[in-house]
Amino acid sequence: MNRSLAIALAALCAVLLFPAWSAPSTALTGPGIIRITSRETRFTRVDVGAAGRSPGDMEISSVLLYNTRIRQRPIGHGQLVCIYTGDNLRNCDGTFVLPAGKLVVSGGLIYRSLYDLAVTGGTGLYANVRGTLIVTRVRQKPPGDVLVFRLVVS
Repeated sequence: MNRSLAIALAALCAVLLFPAWSAPSTALTGPGIIRITSRETRFTRVDVGAAGRSPGDMEISSVLLYNTRIRQRPIGHGQLVCIYTGDNLRNCDGTFVLPAGKLVVSGGLIYRSLYDLAVTGGTGLYANVRGTLIVTRVRQKPPGDVLVFRLVVS
């Protein structure tokens, strides 16, 4: 086989096998704010120790995410898993799935009606972000929140 043809085939194989090298980056390039609402679809409390709230108990919640300025149907979903560490203090980890990628959050909270968590990373458009998530309860039944993600490129 001709040497230049072999080099061209090797380059083509590399581009096909590793498309991220050949495609432009689709990550966020500057600060951004995402304002959406959520509606809780499932909430489970797991009591693992003494009856009532005690360290080790868990709360697991699932939500649908909406941007009603764009459409009435959900644009994504999220999950938050919180573990009680004492009294009302919980350590929480969560993932919010949006059309452009996932956002991962973590931190402590006391009150579910108003809290903030750290945005620790993400995927897709949010692959290189950090920031904060501020959650404000706006509806009790069914539970609904306003979520404001303040993102910066890391």
